[in-house]
Amino acid sequence: MRDQCRGALIGLAIGDALGAAVEFKPPGSFEPVTGYRNGGPHRLAAGEWTDDTSMALALADSLARVGWDLNDQTDRYLQWWTQGKYSVNQRCFDIGGTTQTALTQFLATGDARTSGDRSEQASGNGSIMRLAPVPIRFGHLYPDRLADFAELAEESSLPTHASEQCLSACRYLATVVAALIRGEERDVVLSPDWKSLKQLQEIKPLHPLIEEIAQGSFREKQVPDIRGSGWVVKSLEAALWAFHDSSSFEEAVLKAVNLGDDADTTGAVCGQLAGACWGESHIPESLRSNLARMDLLEQALGGIVNHEI
Repeated sequence: MRDQCRGALIGLAIGDALGAAVEFKPPGSFEPVTGYRNGGPHRLAAGEWTDDTSMALALADSLARVGWDLNDQTDRYLQWWTQGKYSVNQRCFDIGGTTQTALTQFLATGDARTSGDRSEQASGNGSIMRLAPVPIRFGHLYPDRLADFAELAEESSLPTHASEQCLSACRYLATVVAALIRGEERDVVLSPDWKSLKQLQEIKPLHPLIEEIAQGSFREKQVPDIRGSGWVVKSLEAALWAFHDSSSFEEAVLKAVNLGDDADTTGAVCGQLAGACWGESHIPESLRSNLARMDLLEQALGGIVNHEI
């Protein structure tokens, strides 16, 4: 499981970095991504990653240092936003509007449980993009303590993305990643008849749009109906679409980022799934060795990977 745990976080960063150069570009408007390239809206070097990985590193650091504390998690997101901590280049060059509004609210109230916007209109993908540290650190709760595990996954979204769509997406995605880390087969985990999905629904029903994805909507659609959108529903669906029938980590994340639009986040979400499924050892060496600031990822992994695995 250590290989799968490492794969989930490293996969997140790789998908993020692959998508960074084509972020905001419509699908089909760019040469297909086949590896790291420089440029993009933030003018990053090849292999550099964006806010998805920065926020995952902040979350991982909080889990390693203080355990479960939403205010501490959010304070570390603030350190990234205001000071550039956890950034690939020591500055915050990209932050989503929903996240920025929530962090501003947290500055005013100091209460991470109420800082996120609960309206359906604020259902961006900013909490699923950073999620991997939760199933890595607390995967031991799955499946025997699924209710506790799902609650942590949901709570991790609250500081910035508190709509029911986002909360449900985090519960579902975290459970899928935890199951993959623990060696459950991809086809079983993604089945509408998956035992753990039924248990999730019994604990607390998923939002209908997330339930539709869990029932397999990603299997039935193709581009242009599959979109690498900033909306959490479309983002999760796109990542699962890229992942569910790919034959390798590389194929999955490249399918994800080549959807364009919010390519870095589609890649990051797919990278969590694919990394948890195939493990770090099945990620191509070129993608691992050319990923920027691997030292920061190693530091994060050292704090959250259960050393008893």
